[in-house]
Amino acid sequence: MLGPQVWSSVRQGLSRGLSRNVRGWASGEGKKVDIAGIYPPVTTPFTATAEVDYGKLEENLHKLGTLPFRGFVVQGSNGEFPFLTSSERLEVVSRVRQAMPKNRLLLAGSGCESTQATVEMTVSMAQVGADAAMVVTPCYYRGRMSSAALIHHYTKVADLSPIPVVLYSVPANTGLDLPVDAVFTLSQHPNIVGMKDSGGDVTRIGLIVHKTRKQDFQVLAGSAGFLMASYALGAVGGVCALANVLGAQVCQLERLCLTGQWEDAQKLQHRLIEPNAAVTRRFGIPGLKKTMDWFGYYGGPCRAPLQELSPAEEEALRMDFTSNGWL
Repeated sequence: MLGPQVWSSVRQGLSRGLSRNVRGWASGEGKKVDIAGIYPPVTTPFTATAEVDYGKLEENLHKLGTLPFRGFVVQGSNGEFPFLTSSERLEVVSRVRQAMPKNRLLLAGSGCESTQATVEMTVSMAQVGADAAMVVTPCYYRGRMSSAALIHHYTKVADLSPIPVVLYSVPANTGLDLPVDAVFTLSQHPNIVGMKDSGGDVTRIGLIVHKTRKQDFQVLAGSAGFLMASYALGAVGGVCALANVLGAQVCQLERLCLTGQWEDAQKLQHRLIEPNAAVTRRFGIPGLKKTMDWFGYYGGPCRAPLQELSPAEEEALRMDFTSNGWL
């Protein structure tokens, strides 16, 4: 539970009209923080005894920090946040903040199942260095997660958050798409700056961009597999698991799209589709971590109940990279 002093400081910040120019607050001119760019969703390294390996986390961040990312996402799906304690989630955010370049944005996944817990986690993550909160849809009672329920949830979180909020829809994990009508309503909130959409439906992404075009609201693609298509429809960046291993190539695809070099972008996008699918929907986080080991980062084990890949799965994973010229 948040103490009275914390609630008081949050309300004082809100009463100043979200005008502080501190780590992602809207500027005094009323413009929201710009989240455009590419972000790797940082994995959480574990030791052989399933403890968080903060040393390896920092090593990975130092290597990733040499690439032209806009920032980093921590405690997203690839960070295995459902398997971490609250204290571990906050310590990971704190360690990443300390290890990453100071000029990059830190988006921290603060979503919990209840609105109250999400507010508390968001405030705590702001206190340890997050620039913005990426809030996944609550989903355990998905049958009751109507547009009205989700609008109420996100509005309350955004009202009380001392940092900007990014909506996060990842139906593969939650079984729930954040409805377009809810996104449109929430895009008008002064402390909701954008959305990460991981569903892969580019027509939906295009519709969200179109519906929110009059708002100061930005859309991030949630995967490298549909990054080019998302840019073509008005998205401003992506949170891409594949960027943990092919970060330079994902950033190159961004540059090609932004400079209108669509033929070259198409060729590169084609070569990223199979490796991206391999580290997301085919083999998930175990596949991503195995690939990180191959590319000079520390992947290591996942936390149970996630299991390592079988030899046959590992061979299939390798083939998806070798057949496209990456290994």
